[in-house]
Amino acid sequence: MTSPNPPDDALARARPRGALAPFGYRDFRLLWSATLISNFGGLIQAVGAAWLMTQLTESATLIALVQASNTLPVMLLAIASGALADIFDRKTLLMTALIFMATVSVALAVVAWNGWLTPWLLLAFTFLLGAGQAVYNPPWQASMGDLVARQDLPAAVSLNSVGFNLMRSVGPAAGGFIVAAFGAAAAFAVNAVSYLPLLGAMARWTPSLAPRVTTPEPFLAAMGAGLRYVALSPNLMRVMLRGALFGFAAIAVLALLPLVAKSHPEGGSLLFGGLLGCYGIGAIAGALLNPRIRARLDNEHVVRMAFGGFAVAALLLGLTESVWLHALAMLPAGASWVLALSLFNVTVQLSTPRWVVARALALYQTATFGGMAAGAWLWGAVAGAQGLDVALISAGGILVFGGVIGLWLRAPEFGTVDLDPVNRFREPALRLDLRGRSGPIMVMVDYSIDHDDVAEFLRLMRQRRNIRRRDGARNWALLRDLEHPDRWSESYHIATWDEYVRHNLRRTKSDAEVTVALRALHRGEGDPVVHRMIERHSVGPQDDVPLVGKLEIP
Repeated sequence: MTSPNPPDDALARARPRGALAPFGYRDFRLLWSATLISNFGGLIQAVGAAWLMTQLTESATLIALVQASNTLPVMLLAIASGALADIFDRKTLLMTALIFMATVSVALAVVAWNGWLTPWLLLAFTFLLGAGQAVYNPPWQASMGDLVARQDLPAAVSLNSVGFNLMRSVGPAAGGFIVAAFGAAAAFAVNAVSYLPLLGAMARWTPSLAPRVTTPEPFLAAMGAGLRYVALSPNLMRVMLRGALFGFAAIAVLALLPLVAKSHPEGGSLLFGGLLGCYGIGAIAGALLNPRIRARLDNEHVVRMAFGGFAVAALLLGLTESVWLHALAMLPAGASWVLALSLFNVTVQLSTPRWVVARALALYQTATFGGMAAGAWLWGAVAGAQGLDVALISAGGILVFGGVIGLWLRAPEFGTVDLDPVNRFREPALRLDLRGRSGPIMVMVDYSIDHDDVAEFLRLMRQRRNIRRRDGARNWALLRDLEHPDRWSESYHIATWDEYVRHNLRRTKSDAEVTVALRALHRGEGDPVVHRMIERHSVGPQDDVPLVGKLEIP
């Protein structure tokens, strides 16, 4: 567990778990507090960019693209960032992303101050800031498991939402005031300065890293492993589909909110900031009520509530013209946003082992933010062609559909399996002098199974097949001896010896339950026999040298 102050963390573990339990960890407190300031600056920057675009152009598409340019980089870069976060030092990646965003923010403030901004140049700067955020998000979200104990992870994710939306309740209003009084350039300058406390807190954080027992996973192979793990995890796939649908429809409210504010005679940057402030207040209420709601409802009903609440908000914005009703509509919108996205986030984290959690979070963010980017563009185009009300009402209809689809694609419950590593694997002593990149490796496991146990054996092997493939095995097969029907052999291939070691280190305690059940069915002497072989059609003089006299095999 990451902690520069062990006594503080020991006290945190001793306390009853609650919504504020993560504050018992000093590193979490420091980073959470610094993140508040950074979020405050980011929200002021967002108000400045969105409102400045309404002054630079009348195009509804370009105005909505401010939101899209901020979310599109997440779809493009998050997977790569997630792979980097799982195979390299997360703190270094976080610091690099923060320095990059601070630099871009300074450049944006200078360009805006000199009056050089055009609509497309503003979108370019927003895209670069989004790119920095895309690199930052996966390692930051994955670091929650390093900052707090597993049982406090849902509370830590919720507190992150509370912190962001606490600033959302005041940041947009402050941003509207700053833009109205001093101009958009001042808003961009505030954002640049807001990165400094977070950089300082991040520099003080000293994460304790588990010792590495294999070489770092190659970058492209790491990306492929993340994609494979998620593709073979039905629960994660359902979360990502619902997240993408929610992001696609719900983003209409945020992307078109500048136009909603501008449509009122009294509309201006202050009204826009006020509407966002109402949204933030609703989000804080949603985050605070989140534990009680989740205690009384299962995950699927929480998701349906979120889809329904945001649908009501979109329909109120599209069907009414009252400023007060529009402000009221933003309250359930904010609460629903937090309920849905925090639940999706926690589900992904608690349904994924630590070795691949950043990649799983990155893929979830890619799906959700990809839906947001596509939705922001589409709803902007619809608003420009058919009118603002048509776009908002259509988005509300899709949100209703997103709730109904839960009848077939239920949100999974989390925390029902133990995904901690088993840590029982010991690299076997070999008689050949293999290199880490040597391969391909073929593995065969022999079982002796009674006829009466075959049905249960096949059921367990179906689970084993999914576990093997998910953790990197290829060409998995189950074979039965024709002359001795009680003899079965499981076989699979791994690309290299290093990858074989990683494959075994990825095994979780939940996976081990299948192994224990298979061993219980085995009727041979001792444990099932494992054969580890390397494929060879030819052997060079320096390859596969026998370790005669070098290693004593027990």
